[in-house]
Amino acid sequence: MNKPRVWLRPASALLAGLVFFLPIYLVLVNVFKDGSAIVSNPVGVPIPPTLDNIQGVLSRPDHLFWYGLVNSTEVTAISIIIITVISAMLGHFLARSTGVLAKVAMVALLCGLMVPPAVILTPLTDVLRALGLMSTVPGLILAYVGYYMPFGVFVFAGFVKTIPRELEEAAAIDGAGAFRVFWQVVFPLMRPASASVLIFLGVWIWNDFLNPLIILGPAAGTTVTVGIYRSIGEHQADFGSVFAFMFLATLPILVFYLAFQKQFVKGLTGGATKG
Repeated sequence: MNKPRVWLRPASALLAGLVFFLPIYLVLVNVFKDGSAIVSNPVGVPIPPTLDNIQGVLSRPDHLFWYGLVNSTEVTAISIIIITVISAMLGHFLARSTGVLAKVAMVALLCGLMVPPAVILTPLTDVLRALGLMSTVPGLILAYVGYYMPFGVFVFAGFVKTIPRELEEAAAIDGAGAFRVFWQVVFPLMRPASASVLIFLGVWIWNDFLNPLIILGPAAGTTVTVGIYRSIGEHQADFGSVFAFMFLATLPILVFYLAFQKQFVKGLTGGATKG
């Protein structure tokens, strides 16, 4: 029996890494080149580099990037905080419950993960319009909370199974109520799961394009992703500004990921070996 070739796995990993790195490379090199250099040689290294593209985006007369940055930060921060808090409580409740209704609720929530956002966009806008929340930031936040809640519940419910039930029973014996047990005993132990939920949902919500475009509309402002779309006119020729806009739009969520990455993998694998 032939031994597997030792170079096959690292070569495959290197090839996959190069495929994923290519778009990042194109953005990075073209941010620091003028438009003519981008058109003539889009994959070339910027020699000499220039910051004119970034300065042009930051100093636009319509302040498109800054308005998008404020809206994206507000929508993303409020959405992930609400989802994390509610899904943590619901995930803990469903994980500790043994009744049939809890299992049915978990299955129903998991079914929500299988529905693409675009499929429910039309009925979602109808509901928001009926509630008077269409073309508003609270309406967009409510849409995100409703759609991404099942994912948070799924992660937290799996992680709760790694937390010994005896800790909660000991706190209850000492006189702590259910609310206090959760917030002072259970929730601090769920930091890895919280980090995973925050990172996943933060990236998904920050990068979302369709929901802000449809729900907010032109009258209620824009987000960074919609701002990239609106910065490209019908006869757009300034590719340097487009790449600079994409680069600046990526920086905040990249910093956010780096801040929580230590807990990321631990939160995902928590509960994987528990029944």
